[in-house]
Amino acid sequence: METVAQDLGGGRKLPRGWRSSRTFVICVVCFAGMTDMLLYGLIVPIVPTALHERVKLSQGEEQRWTSILLALHGAAMTIVSPICGYLADRTQSRRWPFLIGLAILVVATALLCIGTNLALWIVGRLLQGAAGAMVWTVGLALLVDRFEEDALGQALGYAAMSTVGGTTAGPLLGGILYEHGGYYAPFGLAFGVLVLDAVLRIMIAENAPEEATMEPLKAEHVQVKIEKQEAPDQTPDQSGMNSSPLGSCQPSAHTAAFFLLRSPRMLLALTVYFFVSAVLAAFDSVLPLFVHDTFGWKQTAQGLIFIPLMAPHIIDPVIGSVLDRWPKTRYYLIAAALFSLVPLLCSLRYVTENLLSHKILLCALLALIGACVGIVETPVMVEVTRLALDAPVASPGALGGKALIALACGLSNGFFAAGALMGPFLGGYIRDYAGWTTMSWALAVPMGVCGVVVLVFRH
Repeated sequence: METVAQDLGGGRKLPRGWRSSRTFVICVVCFAGMTDMLLYGLIVPIVPTALHERVKLSQGEEQRWTSILLALHGAAMTIVSPICGYLADRTQSRRWPFLIGLAILVVATALLCIGTNLALWIVGRLLQGAAGAMVWTVGLALLVDRFEEDALGQALGYAAMSTVGGTTAGPLLGGILYEHGGYYAPFGLAFGVLVLDAVLRIMIAENAPEEATMEPLKAEHVQVKIEKQEAPDQTPDQSGMNSSPLGSCQPSAHTAAFFLLRSPRMLLALTVYFFVSAVLAAFDSVLPLFVHDTFGWKQTAQGLIFIPLMAPHIIDPVIGSVLDRWPKTRYYLIAAALFSLVPLLCSLRYVTENLLSHKILLCALLALIGACVGIVETPVMVEVTRLALDAPVASPGALGGKALIALACGLSNGFFAAGALMGPFLGGYIRDYAGWTTMSWALAVPMGVCGVVVLVFRH
């Protein structure tokens, strides 16, 4: 009640207050991320059949083009994410890049819907990747703007958890709708979700981070605001994006990117993010065809197999809360999860026959692999954003704070997308030419190496 009174007394309209509140912003960002992952995963179980029946590819080319189309999404995200981060840091609003990303996603979905030749599928997946880059780069920057002082880990944990709904429901619903409703049924769902996503993104009201919540400000936050007001001759190095003139006080793209990339901690975090993404993307390419060839599963079951892999991500906000309370634990959590992935991935080699025990083993391994990946992702996201927020302390001559947030998010998304680019080729081609057993340990080796490096160079 006190907060509402303050809003009314200050002349603010109540609707704008809740539209810019922390709760609403995190819901919008999480739903946008879920929508992106839903549309990404929606076509995973239908691509092989659609390429054969609509594009008229031979059955021998299905695996190759399934992997290529999945990799094109990662290629677009790899290129667009850093560019989007750079541009987002040089605009006074996060909202407009957020809406532009949605428009691109609508166009991409339409091209995939009408695609009867390979060119439309290629362009559609490229645009889908570009839209994903804008959604995640700007969305994560919005969260950091509002949660930089407290609960950043938990907020990023919710963002990571939002991928569960999209990534799990996408292949599942895509397979069910395609099998029982035909080719256009999954796209009907996609356009319906896009309409709801558009309504939410349009409703969001962007304010300065310190005004973006209807919760009372903490005493230390008020003190920081007063100090900023009493220092009119503050140098550009000490001001954030929202309190400084656009352009003149910001470094060039090369300078800002070099400042982030020359940090060993940043390079380590991005490298771990890259390899974890590669493992996940390899499953996107290989799992549907593997369960079809081994167990004879159709589209519905091919979608269901992703549930044990993604469901463990529901613990991401809990992991984020732990990081907020004990920040230094993130290095040990990352290392422990990476070491655990090695035997889990190698154990996939034992799933070879159409037996109930092998099906149970596959689901159990996927669930444990998903849990380990979830333990890695949130600490890495926190590490990247903290490095950008702490930039003035680490290097007084660099422009840190919010002016590097979107760029840092763009770089992390770019590395994650680069892993998504390599993963389908790594998984698909190794399975084609060397078999399922070789693929399992090939995915495990980088996890063990990264775990050792994290422990050795954690300081």
